[in-house]
Amino acid sequence: MPIPTEPVGSIPRPAELVEGMKGNVPADRMESLFDAAVRDTIRRFEETGSPVISDGEQRKPSFATYPIHGADNVGPGGVTIPFADGHTRQLPVLTRGPFRYATYASSYLDGAKKYAHAPLKQAVIAASALSLLYPPDGIPGYTREAFLDDLLREAQADIRRCLDSGAKVVQIDFTEGRLAVKLDPSKKLLESFVELNNRVLAGFSAEEKRRIGVHTCPGGDRDSTHSADVDYAELLPSLFRLNVGNFYVQLASEKDRVRVLRILGEHARGDRRVFVGVTDPIDPKIETAEQVRDRVLEAAKFIDPGHLGTTDDCGFSPFGDDTSTSRDTAFAKIRARVTGTEMAARALGV
Repeated sequence: MPIPTEPVGSIPRPAELVEGMKGNVPADRMESLFDAAVRDTIRRFEETGSPVISDGEQRKPSFATYPIHGADNVGPGGVTIPFADGHTRQLPVLTRGPFRYATYASSYLDGAKKYAHAPLKQAVIAASALSLLYPPDGIPGYTREAFLDDLLREAQADIRRCLDSGAKVVQIDFTEGRLAVKLDPSKKLLESFVELNNRVLAGFSAEEKRRIGVHTCPGGDRDSTHSADVDYAELLPSLFRLNVGNFYVQLASEKDRVRVLRILGEHARGDRRVFVGVTDPIDPKIETAEQVRDRVLEAAKFIDPGHLGTTDDCGFSPFGDDTSTSRDTAFAKIRARVTGTEMAARALGV
């Protein structure tokens, strides 16, 4: 496909798996439920014609906290993230050192490879998000500097393992980027996030960075967002200081897409590719292929087609208990994205 198209990541889980992840299914049945969900997700992904697929994050309890799922040195009471509809999500907090991943994303990739025929991408959480686990009052005998050293090493290992396991691309989820501007309008927090993530990326070669991307959106959970009210212009210049080759940018749900596209066009230079969101996962209405085509053609007025790609605005179910979107709706939107992108490529003659 002359204009590449990729998913962001998560797909709503089957109802029985959701119940199981809540603890309502016997533990000895969980592995079969996970395996069946991954197999079905990959089958349905490939039926859409998507040239790049994922396992739909079926095994992830959360896109943000999968590395510490099952760890014995975290507890409740971390940073609380408020969403526009009034609900919240709360991160855990680190209770003692050292910080280590309990789960690497490559384990999900290895499970998906058993069933996939199309290239697989793998999403990982940004080190900047996990940096929020360290308590403000510190941990006796374990400094923040020591924590960050451990975090950087583990975040690099998470990406490295996925690349070595054959991921076509590794996507760093950076949804906290736009939120950082909301929490700290001075943008010092955002700049610290960018610096930290670039320290992680410094461990990879230029060729490897062409297989690494970063995703940004205003959050997407239970049909609500946490930072859609933040002006994209406050985020994007800093976002493009991240040393990666691919940028996945929520756009379909943006009120003024043209304004954002003008900014994106200024940064789509060199070897960078900008994947613009053309479907909105939190809108129950399924986009038509023609609507997707028109959004791609709109984007091509500002971004050279040679630097353009398409994606979904966000994952369809970043948290394992989110049932606001059905699997059927998610795959219908993905099919529209794939078909509409192909139609736009033909119209552009690329």
